[in-house]
Amino acid sequence: MPNAYMSGPAVGDDVTSTPTRAESPPNKRNPFIYIVFSAVLFGISVPSSKLLLGEVKPIPLAGLLYLGAFAGLAVTSLAERASTRVRSEKVPPLERRDIPWLAGATLTGGIVAPVSLMLGLSLMSGFSTSLLLNLEGVMTAIIAFFVFKENAGRKLWVAIILMTVAGVLLGWDPGKGTFDVAGLGLIMLAMACWGADNNLTRMICTKDPVQIVQVKSLVAGSSVVVVSFVIGEGFDFNLALLLALVVGAFSYGASLVLFIKSLELLGSLRTGAFFGVGPFVGAAASVLVLGEWLGWLMLPAGALMALGVWLIAKEKHEHPHKHEAVTHTHVHDHGDDHHLHEHFGTYHARHSHEHTHDSVEHEHPHRPDSHHRHSH
Repeated sequence: MPNAYMSGPAVGDDVTSTPTRAESPPNKRNPFIYIVFSAVLFGISVPSSKLLLGEVKPIPLAGLLYLGAFAGLAVTSLAERASTRVRSEKVPPLERRDIPWLAGATLTGGIVAPVSLMLGLSLMSGFSTSLLLNLEGVMTAIIAFFVFKENAGRKLWVAIILMTVAGVLLGWDPGKGTFDVAGLGLIMLAMACWGADNNLTRMICTKDPVQIVQVKSLVAGSSVVVVSFVIGEGFDFNLALLLALVVGAFSYGASLVLFIKSLELLGSLRTGAFFGVGPFVGAAASVLVLGEWLGWLMLPAGALMALGVWLIAKEKHEHPHKHEAVTHTHVHDHGDDHHLHEHFGTYHARHSHEHTHDSVEHEHPHRPDSHHRHSH
């Protein structure tokens, strides 16, 4: 992994050349809460979009969802700036060197993926499409493992297999007796693109997540909407358009911000895998909202998915590892072994400033977060 995304203790700390036992860093933010809320918000987007497809065509709907994400975050940002509250946690903004990662994430996850998903959703049921979203976690894990060299323990791979089997079971259409090949292919393409997006976004996840999503959603949403009008698939300015923007604000905007926070704390492989609760939420919502039902296959599939989520939550990872020296800026506090530096002012809350870490080798339980992106 690039050294720019590794770190050790700050300059002036006691550093030894032999592995030492370090205490597990206290994490005041539970990343699993972030990813569960992110997954739930995204999960309900499928049945909501299925309803909207009766009024809006697939391609413009994909663009409107991302424009809704931008609009929602823009309103939130303006409200925060108008507030008199002083925030000590100033998240570092995007830099020029982040542009390639953001451009790749925007193309794959902001343009190709949502267009493919909406086209696939127009051909398949909301229930089937929801559960097939499990493939995003699988694609994310495969790319993270083979391209970015994230560690994957046995429990994690077993969980991914279980959740994939669950998705296959629930993706079966008993009425047709088979999968819709075109619809399935489009959804698989969307999941592969979002898997690439997750891994690319991981490289800039220590930067301001709201800024990342705003740039991504504005560029992607406007691009797709323009293309839809060029090809003759525009939309009318009616209630359906407003509802699409609202769905996008929550299911894409808020969900993406929480997802990026999870990437910083969990790494793309585990974040993508734990995101598997979202498809189950979408499937349940499809039953309640759309009246879709797959029959008895839902029971074993639901059990497999629940077991997969439990295995991910119980996974532990610990081994001697080395952090290369690095100077960088990101939000942190001084409650762990990676941020023992001193500076002017007293900081008990989370804050952001440029700081330097020397090289260190030690051992403690960790995840592939922004401070533990090393090869195994």
